Amino acid sequence: MDVFEAIKKRRSIRTYQDKSVEEDKLNKLLEAARLAPSAKNRQHWMFIVVRDKQIREQLVLACNGQKFVGEAPIVIAGVADPTLKWYRIDMGIAVEHIALEAMELELGTCWVGAFDEKEVSRILRVPTDHETVILITIGYPKVTPPQAPRKETNDIVRREFYH
Repeated sequence: MDVFEAIKKRRSIRTYQDKSVEEDKLNKLLEAARLAPSAKNRQHWMFIVVRDKQIREQLVLACNGQKFVGEAPIVIAGVADPTLKWYRIDMGIAVEHIALEAMELELGTCWVGAFDEKEVSRILRVPTDHETVILITIGYPKVTPPQAPRKETNDIVRREFYH
């Protein structure tokens, strides 16, 4: 699958099969994140891989009760030092590398942005001087939703100036 095909096919998956993700596939996802560019090549991220069912169930509560967080066989938390400029952008790039590689491996993902950062950080024992920026669920999709309507390119692109 080429990158553009992966981009077109990627969906947010919120229903997962009861099937674990193979370690070699997980390692490819983590390698994709590792290879992501970062500001000044700092690579100041840390990824916490959560497979443990009890920990995932705790995360459900910290994620506003979103049950799919506990149903996905893997949750990865992206953690960074918030004192470094561009840390959120760098984390976004790395996590999208995970999402696109997951498509290649026929895995589904869902970015989870609605969560109590302090509670997730407590559960995962993140140092207080770091921030849990994002969570992403990973697993084999049970249901792949259709693509949501997208705006036309000319509705979202301007040339040279906004007006």
